[in-house]
Amino acid sequence: MERRTFKTFGLFASAALITAFSACQNKDAKTTETKKTDSTTTAVAPSEKIVYVNSDSLLTKYEYFKDLKVKFEGKTKSAQADMQAKGQAFQRELAQYQQSAQTLSADQRKSTEERLGRKQQELQAYQQNAGAALQNEQATENEKLYDKVADYLKGYAKEKGYKMVLTYSKGNSAILFADETLDVTSEVIKGLNAEYSKK
Repeated sequence: MERRTFKTFGLFASAALITAFSACQNKDAKTTETKKTDSTTTAVAPSEKIVYVNSDSLLTKYEYFKDLKVKFEGKTKSAQADMQAKGQAFQRELAQYQQSAQTLSADQRKSTEERLGRKQQELQAYQQNAGAALQNEQATENEKLYDKVADYLKGYAKEKGYKMVLTYSKGNSAILFADETLDVTSEVIKGLNAEYSKK
């Protein structure tokens, strides 16, 4: 009997929580502002329209995500314990058969081995189904997390006048350099946590 351990599933494996989020798509919004001085038109630099959020910091400081992480760590440990208990019970039953096999008739050995074979297959199927169920639940929660952040950023960007909110993650980002003044992570985390605490 090949012993198998229950696989743990990493929570929110993708570091890029929001790849590129266009927040405020007002077709009438102007990218530059102009002002007239002494009958001449002078271009005025617009306020910053693109900002970014550090997804690493967001995931470690967003209370909703931290609660989800604790939740799934508990479910993973519970599933591991359950599989370990079932596996150990099967191993004991298998060992008992091996010890008494010599005292059994050929028909008894055959029927016992068939029963143990079915039980092993059922145990493997149970493990696969349990793992798939946990993965599906995580995928659903991932989508909810993304929607929560995206919906918040839509309102946040509209309020601030930002045209795009990018995501930055160390080692997994298309942004090689960005001025730190464009980093709105702390403000976004504060707003997300305030919103989450109300619910």
